[in-house]
Amino acid sequence: MKKIIFAILVVLGVSAAPKSEAQVSVSINIGSQPAWGPTGYNHVDFYYLPDINAYYDVTRSQYVYQNGPRWVYVSALPARYRNYDVYNSYKVVINEPRPFIHNNVHVSKYARYKGNHSQQIIRDSRDDRYSHNNGNRRYEKPGNSPKSGYAKNNKKDKDWKHDNKGHGKH
Repeated sequence: MKKIIFAILVVLGVSAAPKSEAQVSVSINIGSQPAWGPTGYNHVDFYYLPDINAYYDVTRSQYVYQNGPRWVYVSALPARYRNYDVYNSYKVVINEPRPFIHNNVHVSKYARYKGNHSQQIIRDSRDDRYSHNNGNRRYEKPGNSPKSGYAKNNKKDKDWKHDNKGHGKH
């Protein structure tokens, strides 16, 4: 009889205990991804740029590249990357803090993407979830040009125009 009473008390105690709820946190940063970013990602921390062995921090809107032994954050790429076309190069999504710490892994793992120009980018997407990116061209910020992340000021960049749909044209 004691066992039955004890079992009933245990069942009542368990059912009276407050229920815990699992919390799921989903972070979406589609609106902060640059127009030259690849389509298909709801959240991106960094892009790895295999052609130049550099990164782009989406949250800070800054490039990260190696300058001597240090990794530096800059709003525009330095002159040595003047021929790099961020719109026509492959970007690898890296969702981890400070990915440059594992740069040697990224260099070997993503070397096959050097020279690959097959990615669809947000600017050219017809997907509605990117429509706010098309109206808010991140490359129009000072120091960024439609052609590349390299800070330059030439006639071609000044003549960059947009139609009413936000899709670039010359």
